[in-house]
Amino acid sequence: MGCGRHQAMDDVTRILSAIERGDPEAAELLLPLVYDELRRLAARELGRELPGQTLEATALVHEAYLRLVGPSGGGRWENRGHFFAAAAEAMRRILVEAARRKASLKRGGGLDRVDRDPADVAAPGRPEELLAVDEALGLLAEADPQAAELVKLRYFAGLSMADAASVLGLSTRSAERTWAYARAWLRRAIEGTGGPGGGAP
Repeated sequence: MGCGRHQAMDDVTRILSAIERGDPEAAELLLPLVYDELRRLAARELGRELPGQTLEATALVHEAYLRLVGPSGGGRWENRGHFFAAAAEAMRRILVEAARRKASLKRGGGLDRVDRDPADVAAPGRPEELLAVDEALGLLAEADPQAAELVKLRYFAGLSMADAASVLGLSTRSAERTWAYARAWLRRAIEGTGGPGGGAP
């Protein structure tokens, strides 16, 4: 069983390389290998949304997949971990766009203040919360790109601390310190007090 899983991982990495080289058939070969995992990612993302979300997991998977490997995609992925992190980010962007459309339909387009525990800071439900988190992540990315990337890998791609640290080239201990810093930074930013300047300690 472990051997089969490693073979599948190797196949994904090989096909990703073929996509980067411009192989027109590679994208068709990739989807069957990654579909189940992408569907789990989509269900995870949609599970954070409150009832009334019109997107379904299947539609979210296909939209994200097209953004990654479609004509306008052309991303570069070092391995399957990077690919799934990019897929999670693509899904997040799709949901942010949908939330933005919903918010614009509200009278005045104003957003409510968000009061949320930092442990859930990247797991919004209402459109207002998703947009607040997205804005805060953008600010964090400017102040500390690595910390913002760690948040995306942990929450949106669902990677363990050890796996996220590996993708970022950090020790697990260093990733844990960055994680604590990022959570505190995001909570301050979302509550409207602004994040502290500088990088992670």
